[in-house]
Amino acid sequence: MAKAEEAMVEAGGREVRVSSPSRVIFPATDRTPEVTKLQVAEYYIAVGDGILRALRNRPTTLERWPKGVHPGMVLATREDPRGHDAFYQKRIPRGAPEYVETARIQFPSGRHADEICPTELAVVAWCAHMGTITFHPWPVRKGDVEHPDELRIDLDPQPGTDFKDAVAMAHEAKGLLDDLGMVGFPKTSGGRGIHIYVRIEPRWTFTDVRHAAIAFGRELERRAPGKVTTKWWKEERGERIFVDYNQNARDRTIASAYSIRPKPGAPVSGPFAWDELDDVAPEDFTVASMPARFAQVGDRHAAIDDVAHSLERLLELYERDEAEGLTDMPYPPEYPKMPGEPMRVQPSRAKQQPGQE
Repeated sequence: MAKAEEAMVEAGGREVRVSSPSRVIFPATDRTPEVTKLQVAEYYIAVGDGILRALRNRPTTLERWPKGVHPGMVLATREDPRGHDAFYQKRIPRGAPEYVETARIQFPSGRHADEICPTELAVVAWCAHMGTITFHPWPVRKGDVEHPDELRIDLDPQPGTDFKDAVAMAHEAKGLLDDLGMVGFPKTSGGRGIHIYVRIEPRWTFTDVRHAAIAFGRELERRAPGKVTTKWWKEERGERIFVDYNQNARDRTIASAYSIRPKPGAPVSGPFAWDELDDVAPEDFTVASMPARFAQVGDRHAAIDDVAHSLERLLELYERDEAEGLTDMPYPPEYPKMPGEPMRVQPSRAKQQPGQE
């Protein structure tokens, strides 16, 4: 029997096997060439310093597309977890090499898992061998999984808005960060949105960080009325940019910087400098184009670990809002009822239920 096709790649001083290297993961498009499994691994090695800066020592959920990203293929979800082509891996797969480390994290349900915790580039390459397209790191480090060291601001365009609207709101967010004395590091989402990461001191809980994100979103609403919203229910958001504060809740993650997104053309979540904001086009950041950009300008998030900020001012704003009658906001539907959370029912249904206020 012929030996199965495989290739070896060098990743941070280790040789890593890649099975089925010629398998097409992304078909060619009018703008981009096809991308094979080997090229996915080679991409992550090419941006090695950047992807490791985003993942190092963080428990990380793997988004695996072992058959590739082809038309008609479906990603499993919490609501429909079985019988699909791609899935989220929250526990370390069997047969992982000895150099793959883990970190134990606890879900809102109280259950726990030992997630992959990248410590070196070979781990990233091995994950690519396992069909991983996107890395979803927690905002914590292995040494302290209960206290996030990252505030994540997710500017999510709603129907009727687009990337240009997210850019306009990112300018507002930059101004607010400046006023707060914080340094934010922006990146494309790999789609229509923009993410901004802020390193914070790891001394607050997930609940505190989520409250800080709510306060940040509410301040943006005051600065750009009618253009941005923190409304959780889609029926209330309108044609505005949604600040998804729940991306800071426990067990909610965002695709890391440099992660490939499972969309035609193999786009990646691309870091950029603030002075590039008006010139950024998400379709320009792909598996094919990012290695050359990385070689030319380096990692635009290279300084992200230089300063860790305090959340005190944002938490003061949250407390001020509470004193003025603004309550906490709903959590995602799969979460247990959380302390201080308002009724978790969309407004149109709440009006149909007699006796509820």
